[in-house]
Amino acid sequence: MKLFCLAVALLCLSIPLAAQEATATVSSSVSLPDAPSALLSSDFSSSIQTPSQTTTPAAAPNLDNVQTPEERKAEAERELKQEESQRMLGLMPAFNAVLNGQAVPLSPGQKFRLFFRGIVDPFQFGIVAVDTGLQEAEDSYPEYHHGIPGLLRNYGAAYADDFDGNLFGNAILPTLLHQDPRYFRLGHGTKKHRLLYAMGTTVRAKGDNGKWQPNYSNIGGNFIGGAISNLYYPASDRGVGLTLERGITVTAYGVVGALAIEFYPDFQHMMERRKERKLEEKTASGKGPSVHVYPAQP
Repeated sequence: MKLFCLAVALLCLSIPLAAQEATATVSSSVSLPDAPSALLSSDFSSSIQTPSQTTTPAAAPNLDNVQTPEERKAEAERELKQEESQRMLGLMPAFNAVLNGQAVPLSPGQKFRLFFRGIVDPFQFGIVAVDTGLQEAEDSYPEYHHGIPGLLRNYGAAYADDFDGNLFGNAILPTLLHQDPRYFRLGHGTKKHRLLYAMGTTVRAKGDNGKWQPNYSNIGGNFIGGAISNLYYPASDRGVGLTLERGITVTAYGVVGALAIEFYPDFQHMMERRKERKLEEKTASGKGPSVHVYPAQP
């Protein structure tokens, strides 16, 4: 996730967190939960399309009734199709988010499909273009030179960074290590509790067996992507130190992305309530739509 995406994510976080500051009760001792709650917000897309409606929490799948491999794959396919429509602010993909806290493990093919769905999304190409423009303005890679050829090389390198890291972190390693590449939203508890949970998912993940384990896929994918970048970056931007720096930077961006997914539904609900209050105030002051009550006929 690049600079522009980071800025938007921080904007999404600042509003709901500030709104909760006055009312949130922070426990003196906070421990990470074993598993997220099953009753959480509905998907992003439905809330964005109908902001005036009250969203209903999506029911978690009854995993006890999903027995055979065929049934589990069919249930995973149903969930995956819903996740592929999730977006924040109507633009930013949230395809890797499980909002109801539970999900059937993905098959290897479904993990690769989820990776491909995100990496070819128009938003991905747009954010790489913004990042390329910032790098050109700062002359980050003078060896690429200016002009169209240099711009294309810069764009290709930036897109390759995202492609490599996501390919290994969200598809290849999760398949080999039997880990789920998605973020399982918590959605309840104190603000501090949820912050720690979201940040912790960068270094721990749910395995296909449903148990939490070290997130080797995410961390390994970030550093593998940083190592591969040595193949196409200028000679002055290669080496072990820069590889480690890129891996750590991408991991930090992942923390911001997890926080955005965790708190974005809160932002949605806050905006919906604000819109409803304004409508009620207009109606009470006589500026809103009038309601005519006709007397009953005798």
